[in-house]
Amino acid sequence: MASDHLELLVSPESAGERLDHFLVSLLPNRSRSQLQKLIKDGRVRIGSRALRPNTPVKAGDTVVVEIPPPTPATLVPEDLPLQIAYEDSDLLVVDKPAGMVVHPGAGIVRGTLVHALLHRVRDLSGIGGEERPGIVHRLDRGTSGLMVIAKNDEAHLELSRQFHDREVEKEYVALVWGLVNAGRRIDAPIGRHPSRRALMSARARRARSAVTRITKARHLRGLTLVHVAIATGRTHQIRVHLSSIGHPIAGDPLYGGVKRHLAADHRPLARLERPFLHAARLAFAHPRDHRKMEFTSELPDDLRQVLEQLEGR
Repeated sequence: MASDHLELLVSPESAGERLDHFLVSLLPNRSRSQLQKLIKDGRVRIGSRALRPNTPVKAGDTVVVEIPPPTPATLVPEDLPLQIAYEDSDLLVVDKPAGMVVHPGAGIVRGTLVHALLHRVRDLSGIGGEERPGIVHRLDRGTSGLMVIAKNDEAHLELSRQFHDREVEKEYVALVWGLVNAGRRIDAPIGRHPSRRALMSARARRARSAVTRITKARHLRGLTLVHVAIATGRTHQIRVHLSSIGHPIAGDPLYGGVKRHLAADHRPLARLERPFLHAARLAFAHPRDHRKMEFTSELPDDLRQVLEQLEGR
C-alpha cells in the first residue's frame, strides 16, 4: 500500500508555532511523539528546508507530510454495545456511553470505543495509528454523547480539516453549580496544569486558544442547566472553562464539582457517578459531497433521572 501525502497550508493564526505543535493541531489523532518521528524520518517537508520538531512554521508555508501505510491493527475486536446514530460508506456517528474510554492508552487495553468499532467496522481509517483507527475527535471517559468516526483516510482527512478550521458545530448540555446566564463567552487559552499533570488549566504558561459559549441557561435551585457551544476542542475544555468562572460541572471530581455536604434540594446529585456533561448536538459537512449533517442526542437515563428529581417530579 502506498503512502499518503498531505499538503497543509499554514494560516496566519498558526504562524510561529513549532512544527510538531502545528501538525498535532491538524492531525490530533496522531500523538506528538508519532509526528516527531515522521519529522525526524524526513517524512515532513517545507520546500527544501531541513526540519526539526521545534522548527517554527511561517504563514503561507505548505507543509507536506508523508503518511506511511497504516500498520494492521493488533487490537482484538470486542463485541461491546454500540449505539449507532448514522452510518454510510465513509463514516458513522455513534452515541458514546459514559464510562467508555475512546481509545487504548496508559493502563487501558480493553473495553474502549475503538475495540467496539473494530468489531463493528471491517476497514477503519488508519491515519489515527494502530491504537486510534477512525478516531477524529474525542470525548472524556465520563462524557456521553455524539462522535463522528471516519471509515477511510479521505473522510478522516476532511473531517480533521473541518475540526481544525472550526467548521464543526458541537453543543453540550451541562449542569453547573451557581447561577449563570446565557450569552456568557469564555475566551481563555488552555494548557497542562503546571504541577498536577492529570489536569488542564486556564492559567497554564503554555496554552492554546479556546472559546466556550453558553447559548442557553435554565436556573434550578442554585444550579443552572446550560447548553454550551465550542468551536475548539481542547482537552477538558468545557470542564476547565466553567470551573474557571466559578461554575464547575456538577459531579466533576477534578474541577471542583463534587461537594461533600449537599443541601436537601441538591441531594439527587449524590447519585451522579460522573460529570453532568453530555454531547447533545453535532453538525458537520459530509466529507464526500459536503451536504450538511446534523445529529442530536437526548440526555441519557442517569442524567435525566437526576434532573427530574431536582425538578421535583
